[in-house]
Amino acid sequence: MGKVFVIISGKGGVGKTTSAINIGSSINSLGKDVIVADANLTTPNIGLHLGSPIVPITINHVISNKARAEDAIYQHESGMKILPASLSLSDLEDLNYSRLPDIAKRLRKIADYTILDSAAGLGEEARYAMKAADEVIIITNPEMSAITDALKTIKLAEQMKKDICGCIITRHTGNSSEMDIPTISDMLEIPILGIIPEDNAIKESQKIKDAVIHTHPKSKSAKAYHKVVKKLLGPDYFKKEQKIEKVTESFLNKFLKKLGLKR
Repeated sequence: MGKVFVIISGKGGVGKTTSAINIGSSINSLGKDVIVADANLTTPNIGLHLGSPIVPITINHVISNKARAEDAIYQHESGMKILPASLSLSDLEDLNYSRLPDIAKRLRKIADYTILDSAAGLGEEARYAMKAADEVIIITNPEMSAITDALKTIKLAEQMKKDICGCIITRHTGNSSEMDIPTISDMLEIPILGIIPEDNAIKESQKIKDAVIHTHPKSKSAKAYHKVVKKLLGPDYFKKEQKIEKVTESFLNKFLKKLGLKR
């Protein structure tokens, strides 16, 4: 059974979609089956960010019981799967957000990990996205308005008895005009999963329609997102991966020695 994360914030424009795509891509690069789903039905961005703004079947059709979840899943060239929402205003009519938890239940059976890109704010749409998830990831910027909205989001998650993984601070420059990290940590009182720097590589990756971890793998932002995923999956997972790698390498060395190709 797979796990569902929701990427959420009380404020728009803080980098939810960018974070959802890069977290999903990073997990996918580890050999896991990942779906990044657009739970932001009113102002969707997943398809736009990944070069598939218009597709024949979307999550809107799934919510309206006009299609199965499997029919609305598309594979990006990177190997990661996406479940985009419709850009058409007509597809917003009579949407029942309460269907999101049922769709998430189905996605748990399809993928190892599902990343829900939530709507901004704390309205009905965002609340049902949070309800659909197993764990919550808060996205915020180092500015007072974003931190205040993040606090509200944390309180809502606690009221809904949802596990909060922590927060990701995006667009960090380190300028004196920003709130400092210790102050943010004291205010939010949840783990800080990562600090994503303000990086032109992210803007360039959006232009290319791919995750920054693919387009600019050596960039500071790409490395920061990989660190976030390492915290999300936990050290035990990475120890397991390293152990498998060492066993494989040891077997190969023995084989090469038998052939006289290695000392």
